[in-house]
Amino acid sequence: MTLTYIYAESRAVLGQIATFSEPHAYDLCERHASRLTVPNGWSVERQISNGEGPGPSEDDLMAIADAVREVARSHQEQVLPTSAAQVAQVGRRGHLRAVPS
Repeated sequence: MTLTYIYAESRAVLGQIATFSEPHAYDLCERHASRLTVPNGWSVERQISNGEGPGPSEDDLMAIADAVREVARSHQEQVLPTSAAQVAQVGRRGHLRAVPS
């Protein structure tokens, strides 16, 4: 979880882990977050987590997968020879390739 202090209101806010770096925010493990204490006169606001961590949505993940597939397809088209004559000249064995001089 991420701990942020609001000094003007004498309040500490403990919420989901931040997705960006903030100079006055502190990331805490679950153990330390549960044991948090604040100075006398301060209050602690614990934001309830819905169990989902920060991260990309399902649409974002599908867009990334589609982009990777597209790059793989274009790479295969460039690597594979286009004619039978080229296949006869280039010998392949696993990841190694013998290219005639």
